[in-house]
Amino acid sequence: MAVLLQLFLFFLVCVSRASGKSTIEPCSGSDSCNAMVGYTLPTDLKVSEVATLFQVDPVALLTANAYDLSYPDVENHILPARLFLKVPVPCSCVDGIRKVASVTYRARASDTFASIASSVYAGLVTADQIRDANGITDPGLVDLGQPLKIPLPCACFNGTDNGLPAVYLSYVVQGPDSLPAIAARYSTTLSDLMTVNAMGTSAITPGDILAIPLAACASGFSRFATDAGLIVANGSYAITASHCVQCSCGPANMNLFCTSAPLASSCTSMQCRNSNLMLGNFSAQPSSAGCSVSSCSYSGFVNGTIMTTLSISLQPRCPGAHTFPPLLPPPTVLPVSAISSSPSPSPSQAGGPTLTPRSSTTGVAGSIPGTLPAAGPSGSTSDSSSLTYPLCHILTISVLHLLLSLIG
Repeated sequence: MAVLLQLFLFFLVCVSRASGKSTIEPCSGSDSCNAMVGYTLPTDLKVSEVATLFQVDPVALLTANAYDLSYPDVENHILPARLFLKVPVPCSCVDGIRKVASVTYRARASDTFASIASSVYAGLVTADQIRDANGITDPGLVDLGQPLKIPLPCACFNGTDNGLPAVYLSYVVQGPDSLPAIAARYSTTLSDLMTVNAMGTSAITPGDILAIPLAACASGFSRFATDAGLIVANGSYAITASHCVQCSCGPANMNLFCTSAPLASSCTSMQCRNSNLMLGNFSAQPSSAGCSVSSCSYSGFVNGTIMTTLSISLQPRCPGAHTFPPLLPPPTVLPVSAISSSPSPSPSQAGGPTLTPRSSTTGVAGSIPGTLPAAGPSGSTSDSSSLTYPLCHILTISVLHLLLSLIG
């Protein structure tokens, strides 16, 4: 009887761990936004392999993590297992909730829904969610080569957090995590995380999926631009205009700053009309009244044309060279900081020296436990984590057999 009681208690623990929570944002219409999912590599993978898993441009993946595009053969660079990446994804409105609808995975030999959810996509989705998205009721093995829609979590929340531009990162809680530590890591507050995720307490469990607001720089491009609504997380980059323009955010200010991309080729003119200034350049002329500053800025990609705007303003003092977010070489080994402490290092912790782009200056230099707020997102419960599920399943069967033997 004592053994049975111990098994039963462990079974209850398994059940409590089997229900990861995920914050879900209700929506209507067909609009979408730029979002991110946090992905911990399950094994060594090439940049191009990660990009294929999420159907994203390898260049977009690299720039979102502030990795240097000039690194030799960068798309075939092998990234180390357990490295944490922020993957840029389009967040759509599907069946009344926000989710990523652009990812399709082709099943490999011996794949199961559980292994795809846990081993391939690192807990960002559950086996049941994959089956539901594909209208599959058979929980057995997946057919080799079978295309499967992968409904990854994402959030938009109007691209703002407390009235300021923000990109939302869907983050899978890891074993060592605490909510205060996550808040500190991503430069937000405990109360903000609890509000965004409709939490009544700060308790979190490994496998929970949180929506984390990342401060960002927003564009004001015309709605006719193909990159209208472009928003870039602080400390990172984005490539747009057919790989011709690179935009960055921070660290000195939160205004979107765009220049010609390092790999730009076959691009339309990036010179501001009625000026000799190129995109991202400025000139400054000091005077007794202050400093007359002329700047050439990016205004969007319209009908295959790079649009620029020439601005002239009188400022109290002449600006210095623009400060870019540090660029990092793609890592080959897992950074020590990621092994010893946080499972999700920030870009500045990714290891290796940081690089700074040249200045472009001319002239003078969901159902998380708790009470839901009225306007907060509603939550849902996801499947168990991959590591606890098989053991729990075995223990469940064992407990049932013991109970039946006692009754008999």
